[in-house]
Amino acid sequence: MRILVVGAGAIGGYFGGRLLQAGNDITFLVRPKRASELASAGLVIKSPHGDVTLKNPPTVQADALTETFDVVLLSCKAFDLDDAIKSFAPAVGPKTTIIPLLNGMKHLDVLEGIFGEDAVMGGQCQIAATLNEQREVVQMTPLQVLSFGERKGGSSERAKAIDAIMKTGNFGGAASETIIHDMWEKWVFLASIAGSTSSMRGAIGDILAAPGGRDFILGVRDECAAVAVANGFTPRAAFIERTEAMLTAEGSKATASMYRDILGKSAIEADQIVGDMIARADAAKVAVPRLRMIYTHLKTYENQRGA
Repeated sequence: MRILVVGAGAIGGYFGGRLLQAGNDITFLVRPKRASELASAGLVIKSPHGDVTLKNPPTVQADALTETFDVVLLSCKAFDLDDAIKSFAPAVGPKTTIIPLLNGMKHLDVLEGIFGEDAVMGGQCQIAATLNEQREVVQMTPLQVLSFGERKGGSSERAKAIDAIMKTGNFGGAASETIIHDMWEKWVFLASIAGSTSSMRGAIGDILAAPGGRDFILGVRDECAAVAVANGFTPRAAFIERTEAMLTAEGSKATASMYRDILGKSAIEADQIVGDMIARADAAKVAVPRLRMIYTHLKTYENQRGA
């Protein structure tokens, strides 16, 4: 099975690198600068699960992409989706499966509109990783999960075939028969932690130590959960218990990548993570006052950054 990994940054570099390390047929679609970095230093992964340097990983650039692949693993930021689609479109044939690992849900409609419903699976990952100054992939915590599946639910032969490949990467890769529900739950948590830490400019523990901090965080979570319920995906008990423990851990240094991006004056996924949640709340007539405040805050940051 030939897999094209779009990008070799923190997400694509980690999961694609682990699959390559296991001996799978992996090619990274990268820009010229990243291709040069990988050719000279290799793909370097530093991780609690073991470091590895993969010398001369197979790469291709968009202008040289002429062959189709069995699977396209898409790991770009949501605001880069349009450019990413243009770059990997030649790799999509009639039997290609696209597995997006983007945040939120909006990207599914975009991909389906271009490539068709059958080509696009659901997908999500959970990992804290970044590229350091040396352009190495650094995994910051042991958490590593990648799941995917048929958006209509259940299993399929292609899901089973891809599942067998993903399991070789030893990162918790697995097919899910409830992938859309899984994606909604991740979105609820992500919007909660990203919205809270980004708007309050602090880690979870810092917010909890402030007057009204706990009520604010859980209030954001409750608003997001209400939107999920209204869209037919009630967060399951195990998810609520697990994420509430994370969002109320006294002294926690946990933050969201969005908050770290703000500190680095980088682009953020305000529209995809928070804005689209509000749009779906409006469609379902769900009140989300905290999310509206957060969104105004994030868009103000974007305006300042643009100026």
